[in-house]
Amino acid sequence: MNPPARLTAPDPERLLLAGVLDFDTVGRLAVEGDVLLRAAAARGQERLMLDLSAVERANSAGLALLLEWLEMARARGLHLSYAGLPESLTRLAAVSNLGDLLTSPEPRT
Repeated sequence: MNPPARLTAPDPERLLLAGVLDFDTVGRLAVEGDVLLRAAAARGQERLMLDLSAVERANSAGLALLLEWLEMARARGLHLSYAGLPESLTRLAAVSNLGDLLTSPEPRT
């Protein structure tokens, strides 16, 4: 059995994701991420960083989750960036031609 995945907010501008991102965990995490993105937007934040350095393993469901969160953030006027992408997600994004989406720089205003 996979260890439980956890999404926490150690500080207002940073989220931390830990555990395994797979089909069993992403549904709950999608909802938790939506709540945290809504809260950041309500505070008037413009940017938010998600640290994935504690992700142990991820599959295509994890990649889909990260893409969904990007869209949720954009819809709320937030720039969401990712740090510490695990190798499994980096490879999946590369073969899917999505690597630039996960590592895109902050837009200029």
